[in-house]
Amino acid sequence: MNILITGNLGYVGGVLTRYLREKYPQALLVGVDSGFFVDQLTSVDAPPELLLDRQLSCDIRDISLEQLQGFDAVVHLAAVSNDPIGKSFEQATESINLTGTLALAAKAKSAHVGRFVLASSCSVYGAAAEELVDESGILNPLTAYARSKVDSEQQLAQLADDSFQVSCLRFGTACGYAPRTRLDLVVNDFVASSIANKEIYLLSSGNAWRPFIHVEDMARAIDWALHRDGVAIEVVNIGSAAMTLRVNALAELTATIISDAKVTYAQDASPDNRSYQVDFSRYQRLAPDYQPQWDMPATIQDLVENFQKIGFSNGNFRTSLLIRLNSLRQLIESGQLDEQLRWSSPTVLSE
Repeated sequence: MNILITGNLGYVGGVLTRYLREKYPQALLVGVDSGFFVDQLTSVDAPPELLLDRQLSCDIRDISLEQLQGFDAVVHLAAVSNDPIGKSFEQATESINLTGTLALAAKAKSAHVGRFVLASSCSVYGAAAEELVDESGILNPLTAYARSKVDSEQQLAQLADDSFQVSCLRFGTACGYAPRTRLDLVVNDFVASSIANKEIYLLSSGNAWRPFIHVEDMARAIDWALHRDGVAIEVVNIGSAAMTLRVNALAELTATIISDAKVTYAQDASPDNRSYQVDFSRYQRLAPDYQPQWDMPATIQDLVENFQKIGFSNGNFRTSLLIRLNSLRQLIESGQLDEQLRWSSPTVLSE
C-alpha cells in the first residue's frame, strides 16, 4: 500500500509513522509537512521521519495533482490543531483546515487515490447535554477549529463514492508521549506541571466531561480506516468510555500517580462550556480488532517515564516552544511566517 501522510512532523504523525512502518514494513510511506514543528523533538530516539521512504516539504494548500499520483490512500493530519491557535489565526484556520482540506481531497480523487482519512474531532459536539452523544447527535462547534471540522466532514461527504472512500474519525482529545510531544493538551499539561511544578492549577471548575485518546490508539484507528470495508463515507467517534473523565477527576488522578503533586483551583474558577460525553459503541461494532488499548493511569505513567528520560524539568513550559501557539508566534515575530501561516521564504526538509 502507498500512503501519503500529511502533517507527519506533528504530534500524531510521528507515532503513526512508526506504527505503520512496524506493521507494514513493505508499505511505501511518504510524509508531507510545512515543517513548523520539525525542531520540537522530545525523544532520545531517532526522528520517526527517518522511517519514511520520502519526506516532502510542502504546505498542504499547495500540493499538486502530480504529487498525489500513485498513492492508494491519504491520511490527512495536517491542520491548525487546537482552539487557541484557531482563535489567533481564524483566517488561516479556514484556509488550511477547510479550504485546504477540500482542495487536497478533490486533487486526491482526481489522482485516483482510493481512500481519504480525515483526522476530525469530538469537539464538533461542543457543549452537549449529560447524556451520551453519538454520531447522529446535534453538532454544536464552539471554536474556529471545531467549525472547520464540521464543515470539512459535510463537504467531504459530497466527494465520497465507490472509487473514493472517505473516513472522518472524530477523535477525543489526544494525549500520551510521542516523538514531538505537545504540552498544550490537558493530560500532557497536567503531567508536565506535576513533574516540574509539583502542582496542577485549574482555571476552571474542572466539572467538564472530556473524552481522551492515546496517540497510539489514534494510529490504530487510522489503520482500521485504511483497510475498512463498507460505505463510501464513514463518520465515527473514536475513543472509549474508560478514557472519558471529568477534568477535575483527571487532575486528581494525575496527582495520585505523581504523589508529590497537588491540585489547586483558581479562586474565580468558572465552568468550561466545552463538555461532552461521547458514545463510542459504533466504533466498537465496526472495528472490534482496533479498539483503544491505553487507559489513563498507563498513559500518565508512560508520560512520566519518558519525561524522566529526557530530563524534563521546565516549570515555565507554558512559555516554551512545546506549546504550538508559542512556536508559531516566534516564527511570525522573526519574519519567517506570515499571518496566513505561510513561510516567507521556501523551506527545505528533505526530498
